[in-house]
Amino acid sequence: MTIQLTAFRWVPPFAQGYVRDLRIRWALEEAGLPYEVVLIDPDTQKSEGYRQWQPFGQVPAYRDGEVEMFESGAIVLHIADKSEKLCPRDPAGRGRVTTWVLAALNSIEPHAQTLLNLDAFFSGQDWIEGRRPSARAMIDGRLASLSTWLGDKDYLEGAFTAGDLVMACVLRELDGDGYLDGFANVKVYVDRCLARPAFVKSFEDQMNTFRQFAPA
Repeated sequence: MTIQLTAFRWVPPFAQGYVRDLRIRWALEEAGLPYEVVLIDPDTQKSEGYRQWQPFGQVPAYRDGEVEMFESGAIVLHIADKSEKLCPRDPAGRGRVTTWVLAALNSIEPHAQTLLNLDAFFSGQDWIEGRRPSARAMIDGRLASLSTWLGDKDYLEGAFTAGDLVMACVLRELDGDGYLDGFANVKVYVDRCLARPAFVKSFEDQMNTFRQFAPA
């Protein structure tokens, strides 16, 4: 069967371009694997049938005739296992790619989301002034470590892999708010990843869907 992944028919503007089916689209485009997008809405999210596929009612969910999966990191790793463009075939190389995918999701994304959520949902509340400095210090520490690792390398392990794909998706959410400005090589790295044709196409495909189904 043709690979299927789920995506939202429409989301509010602040989320457009950031919904995590984008990570799967990008991986599939890099791998050159044909796929179709199954669009869902809030009613689908709540349905028993969809919950059998994605227990939390979120996107993306993925199926390819052999497996049904959810969680973007797991799906990207599954796709990477199908393509040398995303992951080396040797155990050592595969281990490094897996490590970087999990590092992006576990060592950086939670701290990035904490800071971004403070800005997006709690701005102006008094308690923010006490919480925000520690959240900023934590993500700055992670970015400093990443910057040291990157040095002048183009990608995390030399050639572009699924680890770079997930890392760039996580970091791009910080870039728009200027949080990468103090880490020049990290910012250049993110820009390099996002300039890849597979990302550009995936981003436009997601945005075109939101434009097509925008409320009147």
